[in-house]
Amino acid sequence: MSEVANLDFERYNRRGYPEAVLAEGKSLEQCVEIARRWKTKSGEGHDLGTVLFTRMTPEKAEAVKDVLPGANWHETARILAWPGEFPEAVGDSVIVACAGTSDLPVAQEAALTARYLGRNVTEIVDVGVAGLDRILAHRDTLRKARVIVVVAGMEGALASVVAGLVTCPVVAVPTSVGYGASFGGVAALLGMLNSCSPGVSVVNIDNGYGAGHLAAQIAAPRGDEIDG
Repeated sequence: MSEVANLDFERYNRRGYPEAVLAEGKSLEQCVEIARRWKTKSGEGHDLGTVLFTRMTPEKAEAVKDVLPGANWHETARILAWPGEFPEAVGDSVIVACAGTSDLPVAQEAALTARYLGRNVTEIVDVGVAGLDRILAHRDTLRKARVIVVVAGMEGALASVVAGLVTCPVVAVPTSVGYGASFGGVAALLGMLNSCSPGVSVVNIDNGYGAGHLAAQIAAPRGDEIDG
C-alpha cells in the first residue's frame, strides 16, 4: 500500500488550505490507508488543517472513522472531515443557494467545504426560478454576502437571476439533476456559461467542493483584517 498516494502534507502551510481526498474511484482499503498516513503525520506534530474526504460512501466513511476518531461524516454531502469540528469562522460571509431539494447533495458539499475552510455560511434551499418569489424573498440576505454559490440543475437559470440582484461574485454550480435533454448537467452548464448577468463564474458539473473552496478564498480575510 506504500504507493497508494503521494499526499501533499505541505499544502496547508503553503496555501492556507489543506489537501482533500476524492474518495470516488478509490477502494475502501485505499481510503483507509490514506487516513492512516494522515493520522500518523498529524501525530508527529504537523499542523495539517482539516482533511476532507469527498464523495464518500457510508461503508468507506465508517472504515475511515475507525482510523480517525472524532471524524465527522455528513451523509447528504458525502463528506467526512477530520478533525470533525468546524474551525472558528473568519472573513466575510458565504451564501449557498440551491434551486431544488434534489440539488442538496452538491449544495451541502459546497457549504461544508466553505465552513471547514473557516467561513460563515448561510444556506438557502429550494428557491428555483419556477417560483421566482422564493429567491426574491431573500434579496436582503443575498446582498450581505461577499460571494454566493448558486447550485442548480435543469436549465441552470438561477445563477443569472441571483447575479442580477447582487453586487458580489456568483460561483455557479451546474448539477446533473434533470430529465433526458439535460444531458447529465450539460444543459445547466451551458446555460450558466452563457449567463447574460456579469460576475458569474462556473465550475464543473456537480463540483460542490470546487465551488465551496473558491467561495472560501473569495471571502477570506483581507490583509488589513489579518494585520489588525
